[in-house]
Amino acid sequence: MDILPNSTEARDIRYQMPAAADMRRHEETGSVVIERGEGIYVFDNTGKRYIEGLAGLWSVAVGFGEPRLARAAFDQMSKLPYYHQFNYKTHGPSVDLAEMILSLIPFPMSKVHFTSSGSEANDLVAKMVWYRSNAMGRPDKKKIIGRIKGYHGVTIAAGSITGIERNHASFDLPLDRMIHTSCPSYELFGVEGESEAAFTARMLADLEALIEREGPETIAAMWGEPVMGAGGVLPPPAGYWQGVQAILRKHDILLVADEVICGFGRTGKMFACETYGIVPDVLVLSKQISSSYMPLSAIVINDAFYQPVADESHRIGSFGHGFTASGHPVATAVGLENLKIIQERDLVGNAARLAPMFQAGLKALATHPLARHARGVGLIGAVELKGWDKPGQAGVAVADRMQAEGLIIRGIGDSICFCPPMIITEAQVAEMFAIARRAMDALAAERG
Repeated sequence: MDILPNSTEARDIRYQMPAAADMRRHEETGSVVIERGEGIYVFDNTGKRYIEGLAGLWSVAVGFGEPRLARAAFDQMSKLPYYHQFNYKTHGPSVDLAEMILSLIPFPMSKVHFTSSGSEANDLVAKMVWYRSNAMGRPDKKKIIGRIKGYHGVTIAAGSITGIERNHASFDLPLDRMIHTSCPSYELFGVEGESEAAFTARMLADLEALIEREGPETIAAMWGEPVMGAGGVLPPPAGYWQGVQAILRKHDILLVADEVICGFGRTGKMFACETYGIVPDVLVLSKQISSSYMPLSAIVINDAFYQPVADESHRIGSFGHGFTASGHPVATAVGLENLKIIQERDLVGNAARLAPMFQAGLKALATHPLARHARGVGLIGAVELKGWDKPGQAGVAVADRMQAEGLIIRGIGDSICFCPPMIITEAQVAEMFAIARRAMDALAAERG
């Protein structure tokens, strides 16, 4: 990239610290400046068009440039641009959105609390799990189980529940009360000759052994994404979630389902919990809740979780938690309008209808000489690549080449991940995979 003095690119290098990046590389290369979006496409400041094949960060369900969401934000900002939810205050948009979310969930839940990101939401749930254990006279029941390659955010508690080494390295994470069980990816961790059923049984045995080793009386909750996202799009093996829930019930351990990526239609159901038969104690939502037009997340808790927390807040005199922007009126107004669009345009149905074509496109890419196999569900998936000299080189190189060809996806390790906006059409799915194939062909030719 040629960077002109005093350009946006040059000033970005001079003034900003990037996210999820090698900062020294950023100093050398700068960033692509995205200037506008339209549907499934975004455009940089040179006018180049890209298919946004990861929906931003797994999140822009209704696509870019949706005028109804801009209008919802403007109208609410004109009426009540900000108010808090401290000390028995609230406002209409947050109440309306909480009511809608509870009406969409297909299993009994009790209360909704809004925050601004998935990381914040998962951090709050961890705090509440400990608060609840104390309320119930169980001061030793505090450990939390995460999973290797699971992702739940980057704040201190959420980053500790996360099971990805790059998110722990040099941050002094994870915290010592966070423990991790095996990654249930049959494609990545099944051994030669092992059936999927045998692999599931091994994963469940690993979980049971961890609980017995640590002591079930010390473990409060387990976190899990129905489909692991930032770990590389890893669907669970058949029977896994049924087995996990049985083990947790046996040992009186709460289940927190992190649907930050999967929620609101990504798997072809409104919630991935429906796809996999999961009935959690807590549901964590973000990203597609507002199509990321505004920072917004939500925790949804069942009554068995809520009641001890409410009792403890009464005993103490207050629930000592809250963010300035919790339940922000503009964010919740945008979230409410976003969910109306998802329903009115049947975007969940669109994801289900296009899933066979989308998954077939992934499988076709997996036949490429650079690839090993494909995996996914609904409108989310990944292609595992053949490794290069160092782990992770292949994913970055292929993702960079696809970006050069006009397709933004994400390289995670030696995988390339796809998660387009849920408004995508058949023709656009075909266009996306044609660009991906062209980029992989060009890269293979260069490598010889």
